[in-house]
Amino acid sequence: MPVNRNALIRYKVIDSCLQRRNRKWTLEDLIEQVSEALYEYEGMDKGISKRTIQADIQMMRSDKLGYFAPIVVIDKKYYTYEDPNYSITNIPISDADLGRMNDAVELLKQFKGFSHFQQLNEVVQKLEDHVYSVTNKKRSIIDFEKNDNLRGLSHLDLLYNSVIHQKAVQMTYQSFKARAASVFYFHVWWLKEFKNRWFAVGVRNGQKTVTHLALDRILELSIEEKIAYRENTDLDPELYYKDTIGVTVSENMRAEKVQIWVNLEHAPYVETKPLHHSQIVLERLDDGMIIQIQVQLNLELEKEILGFGEGMKVIVPERLKKRIFSRMSKGLQNYES
Repeated sequence: MPVNRNALIRYKVIDSCLQRRNRKWTLEDLIEQVSEALYEYEGMDKGISKRTIQADIQMMRSDKLGYFAPIVVIDKKYYTYEDPNYSITNIPISDADLGRMNDAVELLKQFKGFSHFQQLNEVVQKLEDHVYSVTNKKRSIIDFEKNDNLRGLSHLDLLYNSVIHQKAVQMTYQSFKARAASVFYFHVWWLKEFKNRWFAVGVRNGQKTVTHLALDRILELSIEEKIAYRENTDLDPELYYKDTIGVTVSENMRAEKVQIWVNLEHAPYVETKPLHHSQIVLERLDDGMIIQIQVQLNLELEKEILGFGEGMKVIVPERLKKRIFSRMSKGLQNYES
């Protein structure tokens, strides 16, 4: 049964509310939450009627969409899920939906090979593999790198829409080093993924410094209508990370030439999967090779080098060489103690 976009938004919001059992939800509360979401995502400012939400709840309870949502009413007033672990996002995919997904995969596959669609290749492969495994009730053929326990992914949708609709957000955030959480307004400019960890990139209200905030450290998040959104007018994300590995970018630091010896064992891996797009091979030796990259010296660079253990040695610059030597020495002490 086809469902329009507005209905899907309503179902998703109702589902999200009923999962949050730290609060009692009246019909009026659900109407308010749905109305806010439709205004935020679709620009609808007319609100939603009581009859519409009641019809949505009945639809979610029924088998028409395959939800069979166990929605119950407590004290003739408060709505909740009888099963605390239920969510409409956890229901199995129907045969009809699988068919539509398969059609979508076949359509997207037509774009493979075009240079401006290269970033879609992995998405298409994931979809194709998922449809195959579910349809044939077999294990997945492709196992992509993932982090199922990563927190904060639920914030992606709101953050993405805050950029699209140019809205500031109010955020409760606690970094690993902070003893307590802080609350502030933030203007998201883009979203960044690095090693299966997501970051919201932008500026705090009233500040100029570009900041990366890890989604797994966000405790609470909401759209803020009272604060005017500060738009990104001059930073291109691709150019912004051009001289770095990872997400630690210094606006005052220049990229430097870093030369590294790589032993024979690791040389083929480093050559086929470069540390950075600037990587070139300076010299091939009997015991390995010497590569050069031009990057800012940051923590992510150090971690990449340390990850190869004895397989790498920094030649220049000297201060990076000393930094790696110090960290490896401390690591060795941990095993000697």
